[in-house]
Amino acid sequence: MATQAPEPFNPGIPMKREWGTALSALRRLLSNGDDTEQVFRIMRALNGDVTQKNYRRLLTVPGGGKLAYRRLELAERLTDRRWIDGFAEGTVGAAYRAFLDATGYSAKGLAEVSMNAIGADALEIEHPYAWMGRRERDIHDLWHVLTGYKADEHLGEACLVAFSYAQTGGLGWAFIAAGAALKSIRITGKLDFLRAVIEGYRHGKRAGWLHGEDYEALLAEPIDVVRERLNITPPKAYRIAQASLAEAGLTGI
Repeated sequence: MATQAPEPFNPGIPMKREWGTALSALRRLLSNGDDTEQVFRIMRALNGDVTQKNYRRLLTVPGGGKLAYRRLELAERLTDRRWIDGFAEGTVGAAYRAFLDATGYSAKGLAEVSMNAIGADALEIEHPYAWMGRRERDIHDLWHVLTGYKADEHLGEACLVAFSYAQTGGLGWAFIAAGAALKSIRITGKLDFLRAVIEGYRHGKRAGWLHGEDYEALLAEPIDVVRERLNITPPKAYRIAQASLAEAGLTGI
């Protein structure tokens, strides 16, 4: 007797892309860069089964099976201030600590924004794919630290989402990066912003696969060593665009 195939996992995330929803959210995001909820709405509308694919890839990399088996909730770990304060200067953990102090951001704060955007039910499911989605969310600010793209400006976020698209294949990231770049061209008439975004994508393609990292261990490593090991190179076009936008008084576009 033939057995019925199991139904695919679907934590409230559409497998078909919802372009109208994504476009509406992008318009809101570009008009207000602090409206982070729109990022998660775009991800939900366009990323489809990317998280599932990345989870399956995680199982194939050295140490990935152990990470998947442990299912560490990074939002909880990254909000343990005593743990974060224990990292020596020069480490990734120390750089992350400085990031938190400078921005006022927190991993749990980002988690709350995501839940407001798409609902806690879709995010808190006890399932490997849902865990991978939470992991992808929680390491976003660590990627800011590793890549050197600042989180308090539109340019830095646009470059990081382009980097993230190269790393994950999530179309939502590309959609945001393209929208931000087109807006910058319309406002400035220059291509510096676009060049920086393209550089972010290229750096993401060249870098090692950051999803496969053990972040508890990585935070204790010297940041320069980690960048070299993962082939994360200095963002030259990004710095040129920073200077160009600052000169024009347009850092907030």
